Amino acid sequence: MINLDPLALLAGALVGGGLFLFFLSLYGMRVRPARPKRELVKTLTTRTAIAAVSATLVLVVTGWPVMAVGTVLLVFAWRGLSGGAAEERAAMRRLEGLAAWTESLRDTIAGAAGLEQAIPSSIRAAAPTLKPHLRALVDRLRTRMALPEALAFFADELDDPSADLVVAALILNSKLRGPGLRDVLGALAVSAREELDMRRRVEAERRSTRRSVQIVVVTALVFAGLLVVFNPSYVSEYRGVLGQAVLVVVAALFGAGFAWMRRLARFDKPTRLLAGGSHG
Repeated sequence: MINLDPLALLAGALVGGGLFLFFLSLYGMRVRPARPKRELVKTLTTRTAIAAVSATLVLVVTGWPVMAVGTVLLVFAWRGLSGGAAEERAAMRRLEGLAAWTESLRDTIAGAAGLEQAIPSSIRAAAPTLKPHLRALVDRLRTRMALPEALAFFADELDDPSADLVVAALILNSKLRGPGLRDVLGALAVSAREELDMRRRVEAERRSTRRSVQIVVVTALVFAGLLVVFNPSYVSEYRGVLGQAVLVVVAALFGAGFAWMRRLARFDKPTRLLAGGSHG
């Protein structure tokens, strides 16, 4: 039967709050796209259940409150150790769809169709990631919203720097009605394809960094677990209050290293050209 010191439990709770603030100071609060409430609740419920079970097992095996709190933090931060890989893949899919839509719009305009007629016609060949936003754009045009304003809303919904370049060209053409839109769209499509190729090369390089981060984390955790299970006398000093305090320092150093490696592998989104354009 494991006898847990109340002071150790209190220390573990304080350590958990301290580690949370420490990681918050390193990562900051990043603005993420809105997610459906049902999906968010499901994700949080799943992570909470995994964190609770894992922390309980760690506490029973080791008797270390600090390790249990660290396990909870690790479960919630594990997805972040990938350094934004999912966001980068979604951005590349969106960029590929944008390039294809730009080419389709260019070819539709080549058939002597105006911009107001070309946009609805381009929905059929659009990528699935763009179709909901294009339908919303067409609905706004049908409600007699001005084309530049509807395009500004469209850019805010896409929330992508590359899309801003295409939308800016469309907004300028809708206001000036000058020639040369086909050539501009063709050049922008080529530029988007080139950016997509560059992102794919960068993503391939970052993938190895992300894999290294995960290997380091798993190796450190497995090594610590093997010591606790197969050589408990070696780590027996950590059972006391002082040992837990030392463990906090060790965990903080590991956390700082993991956060630094995550920053190396993270995808930072460029600044948008038309940010907030629909509210101006």
